[in-house]
Amino acid sequence: QVQLVESGGGLVQAGGSLRLSCAASERTFRNYAMAWFRRAPGKEREFVAAISWSGGFSMYTDSVKGRFTISRDNTKNTVFLQMNGLKPEDTAVYYCAAGTYTRLEHEYNYWGLGTQVTVSS
Repeated sequence: QVQLVESGGGLVQAGGSLRLSCAASERTFRNYAMAWFRRAPGKEREFVAAISWSGGFSMYTDSVKGRFTISRDNTKNTVFLQMNGLKPEDTAVYYCAAGTYTRLEHEYNYWGLGTQVTVSS
């Protein structure tokens, strides 16, 4: 059982940056692809970014390409999401997930409780 704890959310002005972190409880973390999803107010949860177990592959939803970067440190059982050029439409609860390298939510077995990101205009 992998437990995931997100941190780094907060309130930021449009154009600003935040770095989210997700710490995993198990060394088996390195066996899983990791992803970030988000749920905006009144909307369904959506895929943001994913990274393969080795860190060699990554993918992003179109709306964050060029602004967000996902990375991982397997020595520290941690995955990161560097978010630059934030926009009000990025406001959401951001969730970390562990599972198979895909954009599909149901392929991720383990989830964190989320961290709130609010971008003011």
